[in-house]
Amino acid sequence: MNKILLIIKREYLSRVKKKSFILMTILGPILMVGIMIVPIWLSTQKSEKQKIEVIDESFLFTGLIPEKDNVHFDYPPITKQQARDGFFATDYDAILWIPHNVLNGGQSGIELLFKKQLSNSTQQHIEYSLNKMLYEVMLAKNNVNVNFIKDAKEKSTIKMFTKQLDEVGNEKNTNTGLYMGIGLVAAIMIYFFIFMYGVQVMRGVMEEKTSRIVEVILSSVKPFQLMMGKIVGVALVGLTQFLLWVILSTTLYSFASATILKDIEMKQIQQKEEVITIGANLDWEKMGKNPEENEISKLLNDFKSVDMVSITLCFLFYFLAGYLMYSALFAAIGAAVDSEADTNQFMLPITIPLIFSFGIAQTVMQDPQGSLAVWFSMIPLTSPVVMMVRLPFGVPPWEVALSMAFLVLGFLFTTWLAARIYRTGILMYGKKVTWKELGKWLFYKG
Repeated sequence: MNKILLIIKREYLSRVKKKSFILMTILGPILMVGIMIVPIWLSTQKSEKQKIEVIDESFLFTGLIPEKDNVHFDYPPITKQQARDGFFATDYDAILWIPHNVLNGGQSGIELLFKKQLSNSTQQHIEYSLNKMLYEVMLAKNNVNVNFIKDAKEKSTIKMFTKQLDEVGNEKNTNTGLYMGIGLVAAIMIYFFIFMYGVQVMRGVMEEKTSRIVEVILSSVKPFQLMMGKIVGVALVGLTQFLLWVILSTTLYSFASATILKDIEMKQIQQKEEVITIGANLDWEKMGKNPEENEISKLLNDFKSVDMVSITLCFLFYFLAGYLMYSALFAAIGAAVDSEADTNQFMLPITIPLIFSFGIAQTVMQDPQGSLAVWFSMIPLTSPVVMMVRLPFGVPPWEVALSMAFLVLGFLFTTWLAARIYRTGILMYGKKVTWKELGKWLFYKG
């Protein structure tokens, strides 16, 4: 046992002191927080104001197209040709030409001419506004009450709230989209962690084998002790990096919230106060609305319904158990070959279950309690990914316990299997190993 601990200590310290480990530990949280913060910050920045010259030959939209903070419309009394001829002598960014026969199917002829590419939001705003206005004009032209249509649309819109009911009769709000997001993120992290750290084990074994250092090491320790020391040592490196990512990401996000996002929060509070002030005299209860509710607050409330403590603990278990199972097989591959080019024929069959489990994650999210999801969350080679996808939706405790038990048994079996290959292959040099040869190594005695 002391020898295994020494190997674990060596593997752990040698890897956490590497520049690549330190660099990735620092850059990882910065990138993750940046992905969350930068889009929010950019969305609040005012883009350059764009001026549109509208040539409305139908005279239906003149002065009526709604403006935005960054979009302004002018309606000069000129023709399309005149606008084109003097376009580059003006400060207009685009010409919007509406034909005179727009009500007779001429909407396909509406043109937007620009000097430089307009922003996508501007184009969508123009298209949406014209379609909406044209729709209302067509209704009015045919003596249809536009207000009646609007009222019918509002009253016929149904919002369905999903709630989970337990045997006692307690209700719990659910959010399928949120559960899908949590499950998918957890599955992706396990998928990449297993690959990333499993390959590190394989390369570490190959380096020691090709440099013949392993011959010296095996003079004082058994092959199984060496293999387990390497696997556990790299697992601790992975856990250390993951925990540091969580701590640093939380710290950076808190700092960003107190600085970069402070102005955004103040604007949101002001907008919220304006909404409450405006709607103070309205009968919100009768309207079935709450002025203080928005999508973000609803999402936060739904997030509270998720048992994150259980999901985090299960994540740590499936990450460790899944990694230990696959890394034992990666170590066996590293011991069986002499170069990384020879690993391809052995890696693909081993990693197919992991790749397949990630591939069916979408199907599992659509039906987390279906037979496909249940069976693949029990099979040890696929359960680390599939079970993490299912957990946010709620999984019976007995299924989780059974899945964990199967995964532990799977780890013990694959470790025994890998140890049989490792003890023979680690001292085998200059020979192209085949699957048949690996099968023989499993039954060698001694």
